[in-house]
Amino acid sequence: MAAARRIVIENCAIATVDADDTEYASGHLVLAGNRIESVGAGKAPEGLENVERRIDASGHLVTPGLINTHHHFYQWITRGLATDHNLFDWLVALYPVWARIDEPMVRAAAQGSLAMMARGGVTTAMDHHYVFPHGSGDLSGAIIGAARDMGVRFTLARGSMDRSEKDGGLPPDFAVETLDGALAATEETVRQHHDSSFDAMTQVAVAPCSPFSVSTELLRDGAQLARRLGVRLHTHGSETVEEEKFCHELFGMGPTDYFESTGWLGEDVWMAHCVHMNDSDIAAFARTGTGVAHCPSSNARLAAGIARVPDMLAAGVPVGLGVDGTASNESGELHTELRNALLINRLGAHKEAALNARQALRLGTYGGAQVLGRAAETGSLEPGKLADLVLWKLDTLAHASIADPVTALVFGAAAPVTASFVGGRQIVEDGRLLTADEDAIARATRDEARRLARIAAQG
Repeated sequence: MAAARRIVIENCAIATVDADDTEYASGHLVLAGNRIESVGAGKAPEGLENVERRIDASGHLVTPGLINTHHHFYQWITRGLATDHNLFDWLVALYPVWARIDEPMVRAAAQGSLAMMARGGVTTAMDHHYVFPHGSGDLSGAIIGAARDMGVRFTLARGSMDRSEKDGGLPPDFAVETLDGALAATEETVRQHHDSSFDAMTQVAVAPCSPFSVSTELLRDGAQLARRLGVRLHTHGSETVEEEKFCHELFGMGPTDYFESTGWLGEDVWMAHCVHMNDSDIAAFARTGTGVAHCPSSNARLAAGIARVPDMLAAGVPVGLGVDGTASNESGELHTELRNALLINRLGAHKEAALNARQALRLGTYGGAQVLGRAAETGSLEPGKLADLVLWKLDTLAHASIADPVTALVFGAAAPVTASFVGGRQIVEDGRLLTADEDAIARATRDEARRLARIAAQG
């Protein structure tokens, strides 16, 4: 680091989200290359060499960059549809539309999804993409390319479906892959794109969609594939009461027991939603180290229920936050999920003791890093970790009268992002992307949404 270019950030409140929840009312960070060199109270050390920039961050809170653990980027071009449906009815309404997507649509939708998250403080994103219509092009390449161009750290959860309507599933017959085709394409995506290095910008996970859209063979073989390749596993789990009923009727057991029977519990697994979990389910997740992507806004939008996040955390289950697809969370932002996670969980059994501001921030940062298997590299502000961080402006009308900066960030209105860094590279300045043209993305997503609507209407 001695010869690396340095950026010095001073005069800011800092929430490190380290193991001790260390905070500084007025502190500094030194970034050296793509790493955090130092973080502490007061001014930065004197005599630093190769300082190319100094930032006076007065009036700001600096936190680790936000980490999104569940999303479906392609849904950006189907926002605002089926707004009064539960999950199964929503899927039945939208699967025929989604089955018409192609590479230009997916590229534009990925750009829109990534742009919205990045300008709101997300530095690590993920996408669970599982719809691969025949002849639709290189969808995985389009998504990964969009993340690379945006400058965001990224995990592609290469999804798949092989249980269609004719097999008792929900997707149309023409919207699924074969078992062998899905496994082969997933393996090729991992081999082509996955980077296992410490500072990797792109990683790939194996991610069959859900118990009601994939066969038992695809789940079991997918888990074996992931472990042979040394990558993580992701799917949807225990999202609705309908899913639980489906699993009992088809497999003779609940979702968690079914997942365990197919090799889908473990430290290399994380599941989205996990709303309907009993004590035994939570204990199984804790025992095996299985992670959870908590998506409060989407769960509310689809009336799925309130996940037992306080009980999961008390048991030791790794929990992060997810935007989920923007056809069930039209805002597409993760920083609003800090607040929504706290408020919605207080409607549950634990009431006002469910979550506090610092627990919510941890969910959106270090918890997400745990869930994605990257807690050694990111998720907290510590020397040696990747320089993924956000400067939140808290001295405006929206927050200035709230004395505690973490409370202001979580309980207050969505805070403006003055700067966001990924690996020491600034990607946002004063709420605008430095790596992409937001207006051009807006036009492209509007055009592709209209094109998809026309194609879907034609049947």
